[in-house]
Amino acid sequence: MRALLTGGAGFVGSHLADALLAQGHQVQVVDDLSTGSINNIAHLKGTPGFHYVIDTVMNERLTAELIDAADVVFHMAAAVGVKLIVEAPVRTIETNVHGTEVVLKHASKKHKLVVIFSTSEVYGKSTAVPFSEDADLVTGPTFKHRWAYACSKAIDEFLALAYWKERHLPVIIARLFNTVGPRQTGRYGMVIPNFVRQALTGAPITVYGDGLQRRAFGYVGDVVDALIRLVQEPRAVGEVINIGNTEEITILDLARRVKALTDSSSEITHIPYDEAYEAGFEDMPRRVPDLTKIRNLIGWTPTVGLDEILQRVIAERRDILTLQSV
Repeated sequence: MRALLTGGAGFVGSHLADALLAQGHQVQVVDDLSTGSINNIAHLKGTPGFHYVIDTVMNERLTAELIDAADVVFHMAAAVGVKLIVEAPVRTIETNVHGTEVVLKHASKKHKLVVIFSTSEVYGKSTAVPFSEDADLVTGPTFKHRWAYACSKAIDEFLALAYWKERHLPVIIARLFNTVGPRQTGRYGMVIPNFVRQALTGAPITVYGDGLQRRAFGYVGDVVDALIRLVQEPRAVGEVINIGNTEEITILDLARRVKALTDSSSEITHIPYDEAYEAGFEDMPRRVPDLTKIRNLIGWTPTVGLDEILQRVIAERRDILTLQSV
């Protein structure tokens, strides 16, 4: 299989590249490094079947050429992270919507399978937990930029499914729930890498709001396994599919668990959302997937629990800090 990974130098993309190459597939990465990092794929340089180019999917001529040479496109290029979304809503909307439009347009010309990476954010303020793929989406008002990401990814889904319905372009919508693991940066507000970094350096572990919001964290290796299996399942085409874990924890308890696992002396402190992001910021109280659909399609269930995820992230961060101190 010849796979094109847009945004392939990002956290999830680099792990997907690892797994595809390990299975003998060819991988082409295109990434503008706006949120990804060349360090994520540096270890793959020279690997047979691996190629990369630093550019944007907005470069239509290049994108068309790369799609022509691929069998499947994993479209991950997007603005990510709550902090970035709040601070740069124009970039968020333009990158997510127009980038997807370019990919779908050129994939349609050659009828190439496209996996659109979406997010649990599209469920918005819905209280119908666990979230199932056919549930209603409930977002906040347009003047609250926090919802720009959710709406832009929902538009991506609508557009992809329109291409499937009208032009018979094979698409799969993957809704990822809080994917975590090594190589993830806390630069744009990702909670686990931030908590681990703070705990290991003795800085305050900063919990936003009251910390009672509940999340379920999926390991990146499990997610990558699901993605590769989905592109090999014909029944997945034209479907929206949740990928994640159902093991819930409050953010406050997550902070306590990170502190215990790192044997840290850090204090756990609370920061109001208004200070962390913007005035009137709204968060989702719970975000847990219903995994019935993916289980029925490919027999997939997550295998890595939260403690093991945390231990792997902690081990990586300790190695990084050791190298930095040399």
